[in-house]
Amino acid sequence: MSLPDRSELRLQWTRQALADPDAPLERASNDASFRSYWRTQSAGRAWIVMDAPPDKEDIKPWLEVAQRLARAGLHVPDVQAADPQRGFVLMEDLGDRIVLPELNPTTVDRLYGEAMDALLAMQQKADTAGLPDYDEARLVAEMELMPEWFLKRHLGFVAECEQWDIIESAFRALVTSAQAQPQVFVHRDYHSRNLLVTEDHSPGVIDFQDAVRGPITYDLVSLLRDSYVEWPNDRVERWAGEYRERLAAAGVQVPDAKTFQRAFDLMGLQRHIKVLGIFCRLWYRDGKAGYLQDLPLVWKYTREVGLRHPETAPLVALIESAIGDRDITQPA
Repeated sequence: MSLPDRSELRLQWTRQALADPDAPLERASNDASFRSYWRTQSAGRAWIVMDAPPDKEDIKPWLEVAQRLARAGLHVPDVQAADPQRGFVLMEDLGDRIVLPELNPTTVDRLYGEAMDALLAMQQKADTAGLPDYDEARLVAEMELMPEWFLKRHLGFVAECEQWDIIESAFRALVTSAQAQPQVFVHRDYHSRNLLVTEDHSPGVIDFQDAVRGPITYDLVSLLRDSYVEWPNDRVERWAGEYRERLAAAGVQVPDAKTFQRAFDLMGLQRHIKVLGIFCRLWYRDGKAGYLQDLPLVWKYTREVGLRHPETAPLVALIESAIGDRDITQPA
């Protein structure tokens, strides 16, 4: 007798968890990882099933971080049932009103205001005990995705020894800046595709399983210099400055405004260098071509911010020379 395939196993588990032999399942969304999400209805209520094949994803970190965030008062999906061995979670359906398509010049102050309220609660109240540190090894390993997947695989550019000196010097400056900041709970992917507009206690927060203890500007710059939507720089800097003032009012030992802005810039640069590599890896390794269309905005952030700071300007020049006149949205 053959074992049920993943779709059959998912449906069986869902119906058993709901005690409803007729519960349907339809795809809700995919993920940049190996996870998939499915929507079901039972007894007049909608639920989401997360399917994370255990040979590809471990859902225990997701479950554990969800508890931390719920205790901190954030609106994360309430878990009805979980099976870490088989890789399934039955959870509250927060809906499908992702923040990204609802952003416009009229709504952005309100939606980002709600997101920054939630971020302040997360940084003030979420327990960081036992979380991995966003340490030098992790920060550097992330940035090294850029020369491997963006420069080498996507652009066909292999750095020479003296060019590696430029890369490593910039990486060192970015690590130093990150480690000098106050260290707090970091969601690590806090942006408009992972926040949901909900009727009660908005925003809903998802995709938090990679949380770490790290720099205080990381989630803020993920939100305000989002890889999927751009706002005028003076507006971004105003939002960042207002958030710094809120941190100070809450008793957090934050640096002066100029130092905070520099830390915000360099933290965003670390993230966008990483994302250049990740978006290319998602295509070349995982076959997810859509992310190549998001490369120009990420490169724009990298170029504009990197050129403002002498520690990183040579790296930007190196990347610019590697790109040349290439259309970076086109695969190699």
